[in-house]
Amino acid sequence: MKITFLGTGTSQGVPIIGSNHPVCLSHDTKDKRLRVSVLIEWDDFCYVVDCGPDFRQQMLTNHVNKIDGILFTHEHADHTAGLDDIRPFFFRQGNIDIYGHKRVLDSLAIRFDYIFTTENKYPGAPSVDSHEITNTSFKLKNLDIMPINGMHNKLQVFGFRFKDFAYLTDMKTIADSEIEKLKGVKVLVVNALRIEPHISHFNLEEALDFINKVQPEKAYLTHISHLLGFHKTVEKNLPKHVYLAYDNLQITI
Repeated sequence: MKITFLGTGTSQGVPIIGSNHPVCLSHDTKDKRLRVSVLIEWDDFCYVVDCGPDFRQQMLTNHVNKIDGILFTHEHADHTAGLDDIRPFFFRQGNIDIYGHKRVLDSLAIRFDYIFTTENKYPGAPSVDSHEITNTSFKLKNLDIMPINGMHNKLQVFGFRFKDFAYLTDMKTIADSEIEKLKGVKVLVVNALRIEPHISHFNLEEALDFINKVQPEKAYLTHISHLLGFHKTVEKNLPKHVYLAYDNLQITI
C-alpha cells in the first residue's frame, strides 16, 4: 500500500494569504502546505480521502490519472470544495464513487446540486454515485475499511483504517471504544494543528497523547497550521517514531 500526502495544511493553507508570520515567509518547501488530503493506492486501486480546494493542483502535481473514489471525513469546505474538479476523471471513467456520512452527502447535494441532479443536467457537469457510510466496516474493492468515529468540536467526523494504516483528521475527541479499533495499526496519521489548545482540533500535546494511546509503529502529523512552527524545528523535537508530514511525502506500508 502506497500513501501520498496530497496536502498537510489547515483550512487556509500555509502560507496564509497576506500573512507576514515567519513560517508563512519560509522558503522551505516543507513549510508550504495545501489543504489536507491523502491518496491511498493498493493493487490497481486508487482512492482519495477528502477533496479540498487544492484538489486539481494536487492531482496534477502527483500525476494522478485515475481515481476509484473519494472518501469524505466531513463536509467542511477545506475537505470538499474541490469536488467539481473530478470532471476529467468523470469524462474518462464515468460516474465517480463518493463515500460519506449521510449528513455529508446531503450537504454536498445542496452545494453541488448540478452534480447530483438527474434532470436538465448541464452537459459539462460530472456525476457521482453516492455511498452512505455508517460506523461499521465497509468494502472498497478487495479491502475492508473501518470507520473511526470522532468529534470535531460538536461535529461528527470519520477517520478511516485501511488494514495497517489509519488516517484521522480534524479530531478533537475520540471515544475509547473507537480507539480500540486502531489497536495494532502500524502507521497512524492524525491532526496536530498548533501548540496552543484549539476548540475543534488536537494541538500537538493532544496528538502525541493520542498516539501514545494507540501505540502505532510510526505516526505522522497532518492538518498543520503555521502556528505549529517550522517543519525543521518541530520535527527534531518529536519522539523518534513520530514525524511531521509534508506535501507530496510518500510512504509504503
